[in-house]
Amino acid sequence: MDNTSFMTKTDIQNQWSSGSKQFEMNKTHLMYFEKGDVLHIVISDESEAGSVELSPNITVELNDKGEMIGIEILEASHFIRDSIMESVQARVLRVP
Repeated sequence: MDNTSFMTKTDIQNQWSSGSKQFEMNKTHLMYFEKGDVLHIVISDESEAGSVELSPNITVELNDKGEMIGIEILEASHFIRDSIMESVQARVLRVP
């Protein structure tokens, strides 16, 4: 049996929100598939060994060490629009 420990959904959310430098971002590239409205963010070209669903339309792809190597966002145009709108509204309303 493989003793590889994968990051949990909470681990990934905590590292992502804390701005952790663990993820090598200099090789990052984006692929947008208009027909399916899918945004794929590739952080590393390593093989995917697993994934964690962060929310219904956001999946984090993991390598065999449990490290994040990619992010897939379904209904990407809605997600980005809504995220930007929330951010703008928060700034306009001066919500922290």
